[in-house]
Amino acid sequence: MPEYSFLRNMATMQKLCKNVWKLSLMSNLYLLKLKEWVVIDTGPAEDKELVKRELSSIVPLEKVSAVILTHLHFDHIGNADLFQNAELFASAEEIRLLRQNKLHAILNDEAAKKFSAMLHPLKDMLGLKIILTPGHTLGSVCLWYPREKVLFSGDTLFENGYGRVDFPFSDAEAMEKSLALVRKIPYKILAAGHDY
Repeated sequence: MPEYSFLRNMATMQKLCKNVWKLSLMSNLYLLKLKEWVVIDTGPAEDKELVKRELSSIVPLEKVSAVILTHLHFDHIGNADLFQNAELFASAEEIRLLRQNKLHAILNDEAAKKFSAMLHPLKDMLGLKIILTPGHTLGSVCLWYPREKVLFSGDTLFENGYGRVDFPFSDAEAMEKSLALVRKIPYKILAAGHDY
């Protein structure tokens, strides 16, 4: 994808609000300074050097203490291994699906072979509220940061008003219910998993 290769070279950390930065990749990565440093989704593996460079311009990677994954598709988990001192979190349903069928949970054979992180069940933490939003995957979540009114929506809600349900294990009916739920949240900043 030549267009993405060009954009990749231009990617830099963008400050969204007081405690939140965004790195626009094929799949976006968010860095938060709460009581601890937190990363939401880690972007695709092919952006590893870019992620290291850009995040390190704000915080040493070893100081990130939590990585929260909105779901386990390969483009959201590709750099989880960069955060050696962080605990990794995903919803209990995503963890169950991963144990049941790793390839179906990750959707990429190479990434599924490499992914061996220990995942912890997600809970409200550090001022973030977890919203279960099945649809894109059965275990997808959004995260609500009420202090700055930021909604981290993963692949549940994009700027166009919809999320993706075009995968074999997506559930369009569940997505409609999830969208109805997140549209009630009074966010000022939508921090989606992708910029489309």
